[in-house]
This record gives sequence, C-alpha cells and structure tokens, in this order.
Amino acid sequence: MGKNYEIERKFLVEFPNISELDVKRRIGIVQTYLRSGENGSQRRVRSVDENGSVKYTYTEKVFLSPVKREENEFEISGEEYHRLLTQHRTDCPPVVKVRYCFDYHDQLFELDTYPFSDRLAIMELELSSPEQTIDFPNNVKVLRDVSADRRYSNAALAAAGAFPELKIGEKN
Repeated sequence: MGKNYEIERKFLVEFPNISELDVKRRIGIVQTYLRSGENGSQRRVRSVDENGSVKYTYTEKVFLSPVKREENEFEISGEEYHRLLTQHRTDCPPVVKVRYCFDYHDQLFELDTYPFSDRLAIMELELSSPEQTIDFPNNVKVLRDVSADRRYSNAALAAAGAFPELKIGEKN
C-alpha cells in the first residue's frame, strides 16, 4: 500500500454568515482521539452524520511538518467504532463540530464550527503543495494562519473547550 500524504493549511476565521457560502455539504462530526499508535502516530475514530446517514471512520496520522502529514483513513463498521472507543484518550474529550464544505474559485474549503463558539471557527484547505497560493473567499474574514499552532488542533480545542484567545469566563 502506498503512503497517503495530506498537505493542509488551517486558518482562524470570524464565524461567517453560512448562507453567504456556496455550501455543498453539512456534516455533523464526533471525533474521538485514541491512545497513540506504535510509531507515535495520532489515532482517531469519527462518527460522521450527513443528512441522517451515519458512517464511521478510523484515521492514523504521522505529522511530518506543520502542514504535511502521512495519513491513512478508512471506513469501519459501527461495531468496530464502538470497540475502538474503549481505547479513547482520557486526557482529551471527544471533539464535536459541524463541518461546512464549500467551493470558492475551484478550491474546496472546510469550515469547522464548534458548540463552544459563535464568534470564531476554523477553516481548512487541502493543497497540492505547501507553496500553493490560496484565493480566500471575500465573505470570510481570515484572522490568521494557525497551521503550525498546536493550540488550534481539534484535540487542544476539545480539551480547552474554547479558542485560545478567549479568556476564561469570556462569552464565546
């Protein structure tokens, strides 16, 4: 089996008006991190609900740089999903998010929104190379590139229950 590489950039954005985006898919995701793999890989399972149809996936990632990683992902059965949940990381609660996939100038963006914030969101874009130029949508305000900032990983956001810039007790 060949290696699958993912090159992805991640941006902190102001929560956009979803109705102004060319949304192709709306997906409810519950992502649970599992104990690390033998090679130090990050392991996770996902329950993915799209239009009432639920699928389960298993993913293993090895981080090669802040924007490039080796990734292997495949669909699993509900039984396998529930079996793997017994290996969940106790230091990291499951990530609950809604993902909106939308097109802009022949680019497929993924906007992840979280129940703990109605002001901020994470927007991701898979690239063909780390140097690829990105054409950002005009109706999404990009605050900064957080690709290399581990505080914005799904695991860190789930553990904190908030975005790093929001002070404790401040309304999201």
